[in-house]
Amino acid sequence: MKYFFFFLACLPLSLKAQNIAVYKVEDLQQRMAHADTVYVVNFWATWCAPCVKELPEFRKLEQRFEGKPVKILLVSNDFKEDYDRKLPAFIRRKKLKQEVVWLNETNANEFIPKIENRWGGSIPATLIVYGKTQYRNFFEGAITADQLSVLIEKQLAY
Repeated sequence: MKYFFFFLACLPLSLKAQNIAVYKVEDLQQRMAHADTVYVVNFWATWCAPCVKELPEFRKLEQRFEGKPVKILLVSNDFKEDYDRKLPAFIRRKKLKQEVVWLNETNANEFIPKIENRWGGSIPATLIVYGKTQYRNFFEGAITADQLSVLIEKQLAY
């Protein structure tokens, strides 16, 4: 057994899953309150095929705005029983580099309006927030890096 733990300690960092923070809506709101950063917050789940298909767009977006005050946050809406089992393995398998947090909320009727009044509850969904310009925009459904880039560039120009 001690060799197993030694083996785990020797794994390259790229094979270890990132630490997945557990958020409530209030944590997410507090995080997005930084006025000097454009937040692109994507709500997704491992079981959502359109969400998984959309994930590479956020990698493109991250590369496009590297070194600029843009933060991409992938908010997992996976079920509680999948948080420990499926989510870390999925992140590792898909080689996700963006920060992933897990939304620990169960009552959609309560938490969805706190995030966005226009949100019907389907995923993928993406929220863009920039405190400096009081900009807030929301998209329910898949979106591309090119579409997001146009909106982000306009905000950064202010």
